[in-house]
Amino acid sequence: MDITIEIILLCVVAFMAGFVDAIVGGGGLLQTPAGLILLPQYPVATIIGTLKIPAFAGTGFAAIQYARKVKIDYRILGSMAAIAFCAAFAGSSLLNAVSNRFMKPFLLIVLILVAIYTYGNKNFGIHSHKNHDSKQQWQYFILISLVIGFYDGFIGPGAGSFLVLAFIGLMGFDFLKASANAKFVNMATNLGSILFFIIKGKIIFPIALPMAICNALGGIAGARLAILKGNKFIRVFFLVIICGTILRFAYDVFFK
Repeated sequence: MDITIEIILLCVVAFMAGFVDAIVGGGGLLQTPAGLILLPQYPVATIIGTLKIPAFAGTGFAAIQYARKVKIDYRILGSMAAIAFCAAFAGSSLLNAVSNRFMKPFLLIVLILVAIYTYGNKNFGIHSHKNHDSKQQWQYFILISLVIGFYDGFIGPGAGSFLVLAFIGLMGFDFLKASANAKFVNMATNLGSILFFIIKGKIIFPIALPMAICNALGGIAGARLAILKGNKFIRVFFLVIICGTILRFAYDVFFK
């Protein structure tokens, strides 16, 4: 296949990934398989590193859209972003040394339970309902940043959805507020991984940059739609993406 056609197809996928990711995370479920299929001539680490650039762009522009409509505590998010950045860098470093395949059967079970619970609990993520004291809040924020930051650097797909889930389950945020906060933390995890892959020379910028533009456009469109439609729409979208993540991990576990 001609490289120009490959880039055009990847840009189309990048727009779709940015759109999906802006609403509730999970853009990597589209973008990563497309990169692996359309760029078989490159090492996997190079493809993953390259795709982090458009992921960062889409998440960043989506975050700007959310910030205009949703109240954001930048003091807390700044601290979370710093922790998540370091955790993602560490995760990517470990990925360079060992396989992440052993984690996927465990994650598959977790995701199935999440899908069942979210479907069965109609109020999950619709209303904010938890009131933590300041100490508890910071404990949860640090835990979210460390665990999911490391996960994004080490494994990747679905990290945005896991952030949304964590903000809802641990902090009691509704879907809209959780999606807004998740974007800022996800920017930091992507940036941590990007730094690692740049140091290792694993990014193909002629492919990454046009994809980044398309992913950003998709991120803007997706965030605007999520803000317009609200929590119930995002909840349905969340279930769809979680089911997609389950299918992706099931394929990796049983057929690869």
